[in-house]
Amino acid sequence: MFRKSKRPSTRRAEIQHLYQKYLSGETLSVSDLLKFLHKEQMELTADEHTAEGLINRYEIEESAIQAKSMTFEGFFRYMESKDCCVFNQAHTSVYQDMDQPLSSYFISSSHNTYLTGDQIVGKSHLDAYVALRKGCRCLEIDCWDGSDMEPVVYHGYTLTNKILFKEVIATVEQHAFERSLPVILSLENHCSKEQQEIMAHYLISILGEKLLRAPIDHPTTGELPSPNDLKHKILIKNKKLKPNTDAEESVDEGEEEEENEEEEEEEEEREEKIQFCPRIMTGSKTKKKKVVVAEALSDLVIYTRSVKFISFRYSRDNQHNYENTSLVETKARKLLKSSGPDFIRHNQRFLSRIYPAGSRTASSNYNPQEFWNVGCQLVALNFQSLATPMDLNDGRFQDNGGCGYILKPAVLMSTQGDFDPGRSRRSFRAKHLLLKVISGSNLPLSRSRKTLDPFVRVEIHGIPFDSCRKSTHAVKNNLSPCWDAHMNFKIRTPELCLIRFCVRDQTGILSSEFVGQYTLPFTSLKKGYCWVPLCSRDGCSLDPASLFVLVWYS
Repeated sequence: MFRKSKRPSTRRAEIQHLYQKYLSGETLSVSDLLKFLHKEQMELTADEHTAEGLINRYEIEESAIQAKSMTFEGFFRYMESKDCCVFNQAHTSVYQDMDQPLSSYFISSSHNTYLTGDQIVGKSHLDAYVALRKGCRCLEIDCWDGSDMEPVVYHGYTLTNKILFKEVIATVEQHAFERSLPVILSLENHCSKEQQEIMAHYLISILGEKLLRAPIDHPTTGELPSPNDLKHKILIKNKKLKPNTDAEESVDEGEEEEENEEEEEEEEEREEKIQFCPRIMTGSKTKKKKVVVAEALSDLVIYTRSVKFISFRYSRDNQHNYENTSLVETKARKLLKSSGPDFIRHNQRFLSRIYPAGSRTASSNYNPQEFWNVGCQLVALNFQSLATPMDLNDGRFQDNGGCGYILKPAVLMSTQGDFDPGRSRRSFRAKHLLLKVISGSNLPLSRSRKTLDPFVRVEIHGIPFDSCRKSTHAVKNNLSPCWDAHMNFKIRTPELCLIRFCVRDQTGILSSEFVGQYTLPFTSLKKGYCWVPLCSRDGCSLDPASLFVLVWYS
C-alpha cells in the first residue's frame, strides 16, 4: 500500500506542516487524525474505527500502535499511500451496474490494432495486441485474401506486413480475457466467399467455447444483452445475410451499396491513400463491388450486425437493436454538430463505431471526447499512437476497474431530455472545482535537456463549454519544484469530464516539451491532499515522479 520511493525534503516539509497542524500531543491521536480526515480530506463518513484502521495499516512503531496514535513517519506513509492517490481507489475495481444493454456503455475500442507503426509502411506484428491487456474490448481486424487459401491481416493497399488471420485469432484467444467482460472482433472484411469460410473455420476451431455462436437464452434487460450476460464471450461484428439469402446474392437494398463496414467513406479513404502513397496504388482500381458474405461467417454474427447508416430517422424506424453502424470521424462530427440530441437518442438503442479518417496515415488520432459526449460506444483509436487522445482513452477506461466498459452517465441515457453537448450551458448540476497545485517531486529530465524548467498545465476535457486549461508558472532548473498555484474551474457537465495533469518543460518563451501526465475522470477525483502519479507518453509509470495537490469541489 505504501509507495517506497524516496521523496525530497520539500514534500516531507509539506506533510510535516499538515501533521503539526492537527497535533495535540507528541503523536497524532485518533481524535486528531479524525479531524484531519474530516476537515482536509473531506471524508465526512470517517469515524474512529476508520482512523484506527489507518493507524494499524501505516504505523510501524509498536508503542504508537498500542497507544492508538500515529507518528510522523506513519502519517507520511499514509500520505504517500494509495489511500491518498488522486484517483479514488474504490474505482480500481468494477463498481458500476454491468447488467444494462451493451448500448449503455462506453467500450474501449482500437483501430488497426495489429499495427505498431504508421499505417503505410508500419510493421504488422501481433505484439500490438497488448491493447487487449490494456483493457481494449473491441478490436478491428482488416482481413484480405492471402496466398495458399490463407486469409491475412494487414492494412490494405499499403506496405504494412501481412500476418496470418489464424495467428491473429490465436493471439486474441490467448489474451482476450485478462478481463472477463466480452470482446468484440470488428471485421473489416475484404475476403472472397471461399476465404471467409476459412475465416469462419478458424474462429470456431481456435476460439472454441469463447465464441458466441447463438443468442443467449435470457438477456438481462432489453433486446441487447449486458456485459455480465456475455462474460468470457467473443462477439463477431460483420455483415450478416438476411434470411433466405445466398452468399452469392450479397447483401440487398440498403446494404448493397457498401463495400465494407466503412460504407461510402471507404472510397474517400482509399482516394486519400492513393494521394499519400501513389506508387503503392499504381495500377490498382478502386471501383466498388458488391459485398459477398459467406453463410458460415454470417452465422457467427449474433448481436453485432454491421449495417449502413442512412439517417437517424431511418434507424429509428427500421434498425434493429442488434444492428450497428460505423462512421468515419468526419461524418460523425458533422452529425454531432447538426443533430446532437438525435445522435444521443440513436446511441441509447444502437451501437455506433467511430473510426479515424483515412488521411491519418501516420496513425494519429482524433479527440475521442467529442464522440463520447454524444454517447458513441465504440470510439476506435490507434492504440499505437502516443499523444493526448490516447491519454484521454487511458484515463476514461482506468475507471470501473479497468474492465473496458464504462456505464454512460444518466444525461446520455435519459429519454426525456434534449441534452445537446455542443450547445448546453446547463448549470443546475455544475460543479466548482478548486485545485491547488502545490509541488512536484522526482520529475524526469526531458531527453534533449540537462535542466528542467517545469510547469503544470491542468486541462478539462468535456463538453465544449467545459473544455479549458490553466497553467502554473515555470520554476527554473528544479526537479522537485514548488508552485502553490490555485486554479478554479466551473464544470457544467462533470459526469462527462476528464481531468488531465500535464507537466511540461519550458524550453522557450512560447515553447515547451512533454515531461509526464496523468488523466482521470472527474467522477473518480478524490478530495483533499493527494499525490498525482505521472505517466510517460506511452502510458508507463514514471514512479517516483508525482505531483502534490489539494482538491476540492462542490
